[in-house]
Amino acid sequence: MYSQNTYTPQTMKNIRTTFLLPLLSLSFSCSDDIDIDQRATEELNSDLNELYFPPINTDEWETASITDIGWNKSAEEPLYSFLKEKNTKAFIILKNGRIIVEKYFNGALPSDNNPWYSAGKTLTAFTIGLAQQEGLLDINASSSTYLGAQWANITTDQEQTITVRDHLTMTTGLDYNVSNQNCTDFDCLTYLNEPGNFWYYHNAAYTLLTTIVSRATNTDYNSYFDSKLKNKIGMNGTWISLGYATIYYSTARSMARFGLLNLNRGIWSNTKILSDQNYFIEMTTTSQSLNKSYGYLWWLNGKSSFRTPAFENEFTGELMPDAPEDLFAGLGKNDQKLYIIPSQDLVIVRMGDDTGQTLLGPSGFDNDLWIKINALIN
Repeated sequence: MYSQNTYTPQTMKNIRTTFLLPLLSLSFSCSDDIDIDQRATEELNSDLNELYFPPINTDEWETASITDIGWNKSAEEPLYSFLKEKNTKAFIILKNGRIIVEKYFNGALPSDNNPWYSAGKTLTAFTIGLAQQEGLLDINASSSTYLGAQWANITTDQEQTITVRDHLTMTTGLDYNVSNQNCTDFDCLTYLNEPGNFWYYHNAAYTLLTTIVSRATNTDYNSYFDSKLKNKIGMNGTWISLGYATIYYSTARSMARFGLLNLNRGIWSNTKILSDQNYFIEMTTTSQSLNKSYGYLWWLNGKSSFRTPAFENEFTGELMPDAPEDLFAGLGKNDQKLYIIPSQDLVIVRMGDDTGQTLLGPSGFDNDLWIKINALIN
């Protein structure tokens, strides 16, 4: 028979000291670890919610992972497979300025300079705003103020009625039924419609904006662009003439920098690049009633109808039904994409070759891509 154990007060004290205190200490230690982890997570989330701008003249750029921001990691590889299959070279997603996704496909490198094509029109729209901000031009003035008389094969009265704003909104009324819609020669610029009464994606009318900036600023367009925009936000790249057209080439990160600038409404960190907020709003909202999905050379989602390059007719519905309604974008040939989504603090870049769905700007690829992006970010 076992005898019942009896413990003196001192024995009980020794038991508490030997066994219970280490257990309590361990309990407090675990609690401290949880608090530390929680504080670290809260600090990380707080940092990620603050808008970040990479320093200029360096490759330094803060990153965060898909897991850090709570996105669906299982949708990552299907997105990459889709991008690779569609001849993508570079793809970047910024969240609050930080790189969450940066991938290069099909032999491309981060240092490669790729063409923006018509996505580069957004650079020109921004530059026009800078020149107006400095009082060097007025978008409501006649184009002849800067291009001079007889810049087109139309009457003087017809020339006087076309404004810089008409060039920005694709409503000059110049005849687009020509063999080369890029042609800016005198004989290629003839009259079809009264300015402001018909929308058509006419590249020649757009290209003349670079001459307008050059004449208004009394300097070379490239030099003005570099000093007022490119160098101030740390972009690389250059404008290259291809026939009548002038195309911007840069790295994908440089396109992302420009997107980040516009996500913050023309302000880079604490530096106001485009301080004229009225112009910024006009540039990134419906600019006329003829194509509700077009600003000043920017494409706009979430509108009730849209027109597209190479077509005269209007289409009912949103430009990209599966994309966020507040998205505005630079869109170019071979599906160059610069998406900006203010409601989600996102900038997304796609550069590459023809996807097989491309037009000059918007295409079916936009919506297909957004279905894949939504699976990742939602």
